[in-house]
This record gives sequence, C-alpha cells and structure tokens, in this order.
Amino acid sequence: MLELLKRMLTGENAFASGGLLLMIIGGVSVWLRAVPERIWYWIVRQATMMITVNDDDAAFVWVKEWFLEQEFLKRIRHVDLDTTMRNERIAMIPAPGMHWFWYEGRPFQVWFSRTEESHERVTRRMESLTFRTLGRKRAFLQRFVNDVVSCHTRRMGVQSYLYFYNDGWDYVEGYAPRLLDSVVLQPGEKEHLVEDVKSFRASKQRYARLGIPYHRGYLLYGPPGTGKTSLVSALAAHFGLSIYVMNLADFTDRSLMNAVNLVPANSVLLFEDIDCAKSGKAREPTNSSASHGTQTQTEKGTAAANGVTLSGLLNVLDGFYAPANVLFVMTTNHIEVLDEALLRPGRIDYRLYLGKATDRQKIELYQRFFPEASESEARELVESSRSAETMAEFQGLLLGLEQGRERQELVEAAVPELQR
Repeated sequence: MLELLKRMLTGENAFASGGLLLMIIGGVSVWLRAVPERIWYWIVRQATMMITVNDDDAAFVWVKEWFLEQEFLKRIRHVDLDTTMRNERIAMIPAPGMHWFWYEGRPFQVWFSRTEESHERVTRRMESLTFRTLGRKRAFLQRFVNDVVSCHTRRMGVQSYLYFYNDGWDYVEGYAPRLLDSVVLQPGEKEHLVEDVKSFRASKQRYARLGIPYHRGYLLYGPPGTGKTSLVSALAAHFGLSIYVMNLADFTDRSLMNAVNLVPANSVLLFEDIDCAKSGKAREPTNSSASHGTQTQTEKGTAAANGVTLSGLLNVLDGFYAPANVLFVMTTNHIEVLDEALLRPGRIDYRLYLGKATDRQKIELYQRFFPEASESEARELVESSRSAETMAEFQGLLLGLEQGRERQELVEAAVPELQR
C-alpha cells in the first residue's frame, strides 16, 4: 500500500494519480459548494429570532386563539378545522405547513408541524408551532408573547372551565357551570362559605408576610345526592375559577405530583369521593408490621403501583409540592374513615356538612322551578313526597313534574286548533 501511494504521488502511475486528483478536486468542490449555503444559514440565524410552542403546553391553545383574531387568517387558503378551543364550536386555523404574515411591520414565518408517534397500541399526534422573524432584540418577541397572553385573558374573562387529567390536563367540552343561586343550602351556609373564599383570595399579601403557604382546603361531606359537586361548580363559577378534577385511583404518588404541578394559580383542585381512595382510608397497621409500626417494602411497592398513598396526598396538599393560590376541595360521603392527618388545619381549613334536604330547602327549590306557585302549594308537594330525602332526589321529582306540566300545556294549546 505504501509503495502504491508513492507511485500515485510521484506520478509513476498516471491513471491512479489522475483519479486521486479528480477525487480531491471533487471533494473540495462539494465542500466549496456547501460554503455559501452554510454562510447563508449563519446569516439567517444571526439576523432572525425563533420561538417554538409545543402542543403539550397550554400556550399552544392560546396561540391558536390569537390566530382567530388576526386579519391575515382570512387570506390563508390552507386551513384546518379545530373544535378544541373554548368559546368556539368550530374554528379554522392554519393547516400544517409554512405560512407568512406581518406583525407590527415585521414579516413573520410560522411553521405548523404535525407528526404521529406510536407507543405500543397507542398512537399520539404531536403538533408544534415555530415562529421566525427578523431582528435580534428579544423585547419584540416579548411583546408578541404578551399579545398572545392578553388575547387569551380577554377571551377567558371570568368564566369557569372543567379539566380532567389524561397525560396532561384536557378541557371538557360542553361543561356548563352551576349558578350559585341554583344551589339551595341551609340559611347562612352558602353565604358564609362564599365570604370565606372571598377573604382568602384577598389575603395573599398577609399570607406572604406571615410565611404561610398560600392555599386553603375545604371539605364537603354528607350523604350522596346532597349537592356537594354542584356547590363546587357554582362556587368556582362565582369566582371565575376553573376546576381540575382528580380521581386518586388513577394516580400514583409520582404522577399525582406531576399533575398537581401543572395546575395553574387561581384554580380549584377537586378531589371527589376522597374516602373511596386508599389514601383516604384510616391507617391501620397490618399484622406483620403492627408491632413495629413500620410498613414493609412489599406493602410500599404495592401501594405505589395501585394508587396514591396517604403521604403522597399530604405532600401535594401542604408539602413542598403544594401549589400556591389554589383552593383544595375534597368531597366525601364518609368523613369517619378519613385519616386524622388529612383532617388537621392546614390541609382541611373549612368543613361543611351537607345533609338531607329540609322542608325549607325543598320549598325554596320548588319555587325556583315554579315561581308562580304559592308557598302552601309547595308545602303540599313536600308533604306528599317524603320519600325524596336529598336535594338530588327532590330535584328529579320536580323535573318530572315540570315536564308533565309542559306536556299538559301543549295539549291544552293544541285542543282549540284541532276543534277548528
């Protein structure tokens, strides 16, 4: 090999030396041809700014909302239909690909990317939006981001939304929050609860001055059908807070911590039927560990695999992972099975018992359904329907009664027409 190289380099083998020269010239020409392209890309990187938003971030929906308010969207001919945005039954947004628009006198290029990733039997669609514009000062990009945030805030207003967790918080379409006036409680209960939430929301600086974590826990307990969930919905709507529903049976300690960390401020974190979760049951030592007061590694592993442990729940309520400026609301049918550690102040700050419906509650609800009815008529119905013990049961009875009256009115209105 050394001898062959010497001959090629010294020119003794003209064919080989000529081939080597051509190869060198070809390699250099390919490299030189790429130089302008590399210089161009270097210039573009130095003269432009980029910002990327992925679909696993809440801002991805915010940007799509911002698109709907822009005039250039009317000129885009390649669009997608989207039904995931709030306050929009169906919307047209830019389709995957590259689009151009002007913002504050500067050209913007947006690239909408969509890919699919298969994991075992599940296929997940991933999307991203990448914006590029001229300039080097990030202050301009910050103004663009602030415009997107302002658009989102303006569209949300003081409305209340419902979210559930599915590898990220998903918005529940069709959710209609309850009106606070539609929830009938004992005299003073609703007013006192509203005043407590109002006082908490106005005390952020006082909490910070005292060094107290800024969150508050509420426990609504009582028999099924007494209006616990309805009260949470109405309370959140009254203060313009969104509700994030947690079913502890679907989580482990780690996934619960990750989900809670994604809950934004000014929200309600709702743990429904917390007595049904293992973390809500009283801690009873097993036979193998009762004498030592410890838990075996097998028991710890089983708890972590099958649900949330009590310590995992307590950590997200008032530990290092507890979010600030959030209302923790828990509902239960059996408060007696909840652990004492969960019920202490700092984790549960306000308790409200919702029991079986009283006559006064039933009369008030009846008059909401039938405003023209007299109180004596309402009392007569209440006396004749003692089997409806909870507000949910009595409301179902009233719905059937109202439907029957509507049918009767339709028949009465149709009789004269038939007679003619």
